[in-house]
Amino acid sequence: MDRSAALRFSLIIPAHNEQSYLPELLDTVEAARAHYRGSSSAIEVIVADNGSNDQTAEIAHARGCRVVHEEKRVIAAVCNAGAAVAQGEILAFVDADSRIHPNTFNAIEHATSNGKVIAGATGISLERVSLGIAMTYIVMVQIPWATGMDSGVVFCRRSDFMAIDGYDEHMLFAEDLDFLWRLRRLGRSRGQKLIRVTSVKAITSMRKFDQHGEWHYFSLIIHALYGLLVSPNRVEQFTKKYWYGNRRT
Repeated sequence: MDRSAALRFSLIIPAHNEQSYLPELLDTVEAARAHYRGSSSAIEVIVADNGSNDQTAEIAHARGCRVVHEEKRVIAAVCNAGAAVAQGEILAFVDADSRIHPNTFNAIEHATSNGKVIAGATGISLERVSLGIAMTYIVMVQIPWATGMDSGVVFCRRSDFMAIDGYDEHMLFAEDLDFLWRLRRLGRSRGQKLIRVTSVKAITSMRKFDQHGEWHYFSLIIHALYGLLVSPNRVEQFTKKYWYGNRRT
């Protein structure tokens, strides 16, 4: 990748043992870079390797990605490590088990070109659907509808990322919602808004459902509510087990 050209985008991919998913994501990233109406060399791809013991870093290097290493097992810290070396004007973040739309960079470029938008996200499409997954989606989709905060490819200007000090590394989960909430608050002070660019939704894997079951999200919610009411320490223990406890191979 030619880094002598002015960089418009830095796509940051937090990754822990993602050798099974990363190649497919990078295939879609290359398609989106080729489809970008600017120069493909204006887009850098950063893989933030979070203590992987598989071929994640080697795959990223072989595909021309910039690789940074962050050992702290907190997703927010991994995103911040990638952002710390990013040189693009616009930072974009996507999970390693996703696939992005070919028009992603063009759509984000258009969304951020007039100065009225502080940040946004593309939203997601589901890799597969079952009754349990569909019911979970119906419940969870209320969040973006109510708040305008979504997932998928999350993006903002690097200057605004720095203005809010990036992701909160004290948060073990929901760091993405907190991140967008603080950006929205900053944007309101300037007359800017959050947006959802749903024409270029990312496809997300259903591996949590494969691992924990089609209906597990409802028990997760009950578990979290019980922990908050009875024993906050249990919430932290459960969070660490659910999001960080199993090393993928």
